[in-house]
Amino acid sequence: MSTIQIRKKLHRYIDQAQEKKLKAIYAMVEDETEESAHWEDQNFIDELIRRSKSTDTQFSIQESIQRAIKRVRSKRKS
Repeated sequence: MSTIQIRKKLHRYIDQAQEKKLKAIYAMVEDETEESAHWEDQNFIDELIRRSKSTDTQFSIQESIQRAIKRVRSKRKS
């Protein structure tokens, strides 16, 4: 299905949709818009760049989980 066909179908659907569904569609689109707004925020971009250049020790999720498990186990023993 082409983009034009999808747009036409969506327009028809929106024109005929009940209020509850319109609000749900709007909320979904609004959330997506808010999420993508971060990439327009220069402070956000600068912070990402700063963090990517950081020399701090970084751990994978798995490593973080293992470290947390070890901490909990050591606290239980003491």
